[in-house]
Amino acid sequence: QVQLVESGGGLVQPGGSLRLSCAASASLSSMNVMGWYRQAPGKERELVADITRGGSINYADSVKGRFTISRDNAKNTIYLQMNSLKPEDTAVYYCNAFRMVFTTPITSWGQGTQVTVFS
Repeated sequence: QVQLVESGGGLVQPGGSLRLSCAASASLSSMNVMGWYRQAPGKERELVADITRGGSINYADSVKGRFTISRDNAKNTIYLQMNSLKPEDTAVYYCNAFRMVFTTPITSWGQGTQVTVFS
């Protein structure tokens, strides 16, 4: 099981920025997809952004143009740069890693980091 440790959450005013980090215990090249999800109170967990091993990137419509996912393979770390934050971005943000081991899909989650956008 891959261990994922998130950091970088916090309190920020609308329009502000935060950068989340997710450090993995294994090489990013062993992951098929890594991504960020979020879950707001009373809502289901939703995809924010993900990046494939080949470098393809996908964003939720609600964050396009504001959030940027990136990775540093040397540090086994992915990032989520969040700009122009809105109150509706308030949620617990989770790092996710998906990989196929032969024919077995394996998904790992981090513990989550709280992002609160308040006026």
